[in-house]
Amino acid sequence: MPARLTVLSGPSGVGKSTVAARLRRESPWIWQSVSVTTRQPRPGEVDGREYYFVDDQEFDGMLARDELLESANFAGHRYGTPRAPVQQRLDEGAPALLEIDVQGARQVRQAVPGALLVFMAPPSFDELVRRLTSRDTEPTEVIDRRLAAARAELAADVEFDIRLVNTSVDHVCGQLVALMAAQQADAH
Repeated sequence: MPARLTVLSGPSGVGKSTVAARLRRESPWIWQSVSVTTRQPRPGEVDGREYYFVDDQEFDGMLARDELLESANFAGHRYGTPRAPVQQRLDEGAPALLEIDVQGARQVRQAVPGALLVFMAPPSFDELVRRLTSRDTEPTEVIDRRLAAARAELAADVEFDIRLVNTSVDHVCGQLVALMAAQQADAH
């Protein structure tokens, strides 16, 4: 039986990238997909590690060739998950994690019905606002768009299989690793 795909999703600023980075360091047995995006890299981001940074023409080509498992528009930029590397890992029986937005998670639910969808929620909306504004990486209008989207995304948690509240990165990572380890054991 192939490994089960795990999708980590939630509103912008909830800590998905922080959790994914911690898992890359501390749980290298969990393969993580690297998404493509048309946005510019933030300080410290490396092409091929956090994202593959592409232009609109390249993104359009990937869509036309059906190379993306899911794609979404968010805060004025486009994001997508390359299909082939995910399928290869699943065929090999390796645990695979996608860190994507709610819109993309819905598409994965349709494309990969057995995927485990995990929703990461903030402890409170005020904490989410604090996290987004303290990053100081985006202009106010982008933060405002992210917060407006977050309100709708928080209501989508009922569409997911599991809800984790990000009170601490250590706690959420531990829960996610335990979930994926249990799935891996069930797959064998």
